[in-house]
Amino acid sequence: MTTRYIDAGVNLTSSQFDDARDDIVMRAKQAGVDNMLLIGTNTQDSMHCLQLARHYGFVCTSGIHPHDAKSTQADYIAQLKTLFLHPEVVAVGECGLDFNRNFSPRSEQISVLSQQLELAEQNNLPVYLHERDAFDAMRAQLEQVKVHGVLHCFTGDKHALDFYLHYGLMIGITGWVCDERRGAQLQQLVPLIPDDRLLIETDAPYLLPRTLKPKPKSRRNEPAFVEAIVREVARLRGQSCEHVAKISHANFQRLFITRRGTQ
Repeated sequence: MTTRYIDAGVNLTSSQFDDARDDIVMRAKQAGVDNMLLIGTNTQDSMHCLQLARHYGFVCTSGIHPHDAKSTQADYIAQLKTLFLHPEVVAVGECGLDFNRNFSPRSEQISVLSQQLELAEQNNLPVYLHERDAFDAMRAQLEQVKVHGVLHCFTGDKHALDFYLHYGLMIGITGWVCDERRGAQLQQLVPLIPDDRLLIETDAPYLLPRTLKPKPKSRRNEPAFVEAIVREVARLRGQSCEHVAKISHANFQRLFITRRGTQ
């Protein structure tokens, strides 16, 4: 029986994929990937995600990334609400806080995140969260609402992991875990994630797994390489690749597909 994978986060709208989007999707399907969550980062990008999700038969998010918080239009919440009318749009995001790069002022990041968390809470939609070097501020925002969803591309410490798990979020693991240098802390924490909270995502075209051999000449990550992340996560957890793929697939279905279908 062929192992089925999901990619719980891919930036398919990235210009890095403009020359080969159909081929990227074809290779993913040949590798056993039967669904992907396409990540929207602003209103225009979210509209593009919706178009691609419809075209390829995937699902997507709609939201404002913290890098784009400074560029939001006055009616962006209304635009997001319109996007959520489409069944392919299954989560609010990518939203969150990034105090590492600070491409948007922190106060604007917090304001835009707060509005999106309220939108998710009011509409019972999952959130697709980004947090980089901003745990205290993220915790303060989450404690003001009660939402469900996933902490995308988790790279925090055990204190942060404990909070996100206790809050009820799923944890997204990317190719960061395949990096023996900067991923060393994450490698220690991956075994602590319960089976029913684990999601595997590539964040392609970024975070090409360092364990991947041979590496593509393009040095560009893609959904077909999700198996490399599954393999490393399975090794760290002492589980089979088939088991890790299965639980991630089930968690994806429960968080994004089944819940959306019952609303």
